[in-house]
Amino acid sequence: MSRFTYFLFPKPTGTFGASMLIVFLRVALGILILTHGLDKCIHFESIAPHFPNPLGVGSEASLILVIFAEVICACGLITGFLYRLSLIPLMFSFSMIVFVVMKHAPFAQKELPLVYLICLVGLFFTGAGRYSIDYLIHQKLIGKTE
Repeated sequence: MSRFTYFLFPKPTGTFGASMLIVFLRVALGILILTHGLDKCIHFESIAPHFPNPLGVGSEASLILVIFAEVICACGLITGFLYRLSLIPLMFSFSMIVFVVMKHAPFAQKELPLVYLICLVGLFFTGAGRYSIDYLIHQKLIGKTE
């Protein structure tokens, strides 16, 4: 298996308890992020004109990118499909919130997005775990069950 393939579909390690913890964190965090994204979808027209534009691509384009991360990538997080690729836009989005958009805000206002970011980074390094679509793909790629 190539390094890129192993990066996308790593072999899960750990005990049953560790695998259950990963799936719990994945699903819980994914659902929480998904609710933010769906809210942005529903209120798109009212949010778009004044949405922050830290990348200089326009408020509407920035909102679309955040919705992509918070809806599509959150679904990847929940299901464990293309897990690490799904986490990259989410980590980038929350990094932009904490370190650019809210850089002068008091810590209390940055705390929630910072907690999301810390959880996402931690989950990036754990991998999707045994209870994920990526694990099923990993099994198909190596041609055996574990």
